[in-house]
Amino acid sequence: MLQNHESIKGSLNRPQHPERVLVTGGGGFLGYALCERLRARGDRVASFSRSRYPELDQIGVSQIEGDLRDEEEVARACRDVDAVFHTAAKAGVWGRYEDYFSVNVTGTRNVLAACRKNKIPRLIHTSSPSVVFNGNDMAGVNESAPYPARFHAAYPETKAAAEKEVTAAGRQAAPMTITIRPHLIWGPRDNHLVPRIIERAHRLKRIGPGDNRVDTIYIDNAALAHVLAADRLAEAPELSGRVYFVSQDEPIPVWDMVNRILAAAGKPPVKGAVSFRAAWTAGLVLETVYRLFLLKGEPPMTRFVARELATDHWFDISAAKRDLGYRPEVSTEEGLRRLAEWLQAEARNPNIE
Repeated sequence: MLQNHESIKGSLNRPQHPERVLVTGGGGFLGYALCERLRARGDRVASFSRSRYPELDQIGVSQIEGDLRDEEEVARACRDVDAVFHTAAKAGVWGRYEDYFSVNVTGTRNVLAACRKNKIPRLIHTSSPSVVFNGNDMAGVNESAPYPARFHAAYPETKAAAEKEVTAAGRQAAPMTITIRPHLIWGPRDNHLVPRIIERAHRLKRIGPGDNRVDTIYIDNAALAHVLAADRLAEAPELSGRVYFVSQDEPIPVWDMVNRILAAAGKPPVKGAVSFRAAWTAGLVLETVYRLFLLKGEPPMTRFVARELATDHWFDISAAKRDLGYRPEVSTEEGLRRLAEWLQAEARNPNIE
């Protein structure tokens, strides 16, 4: 579903000349929003994904099907473009390390190699604040926060490895890079966070006191940050190799946000609570059972999720404001209104795009 196309069109300055850009994972949640924004301002956009998406055809995005893990396919997809937005990744809190590594690390290496081979000057890489999560509260930290000595899940570990390689390449301008760390992206078309909350509404319980605060980011704001990064990198090459947190810039108690998303879906708020220790222990037991019996799917709780839901996760985004000119253009209240409207439309017609 094309969202607020006219407002997007008027919200960004157009480049002096339309650019040719490639978005990896253009059919995904962030990838589609990014394609939509780039097309709205007149850029020629191609998407590189494993599947074809009719909704991308509808907004004039050309599509290249291929596997991020195949170096030659990635190199072919990157021909004749001015910039690459690398949003494709394997996300999640459970699964084999090798599966995460093959997409998140090998895939990113292939994108870097393709940029070099095709002499593409700019790469905007999507990372995650979880790459610096050490299991403790992160309250107002900035980009100086170090990578942890130990990771608690394959996703942040492999995203950190990929981010390090992108940053190292950017410091040598081979290619120039900026890495964006959006936290908890949500909004219409969300196929990860919002569905997980809604599907588990009947058994969700608050973990711990519930006053820990988190940053989130509305989907259009996340796409905006990426486009601003690409434009600024063209103007200010000295930013190459930098990493930026981006968010709504208004930390909120995590369970308040969960309840607001549930309300947008017409669901009652979370009732009941468990201690962090009980949730962590349940995660340990469930992880063990799933591994021993090779169970499919994802455990209802993991130790990583327990830590994430019981600790502060909010970040100082002054660097993104200063260097990229980033400011959220859609408020949390407006985003929730749009989310509720979309969820209602989905309920009436599950096949809507």
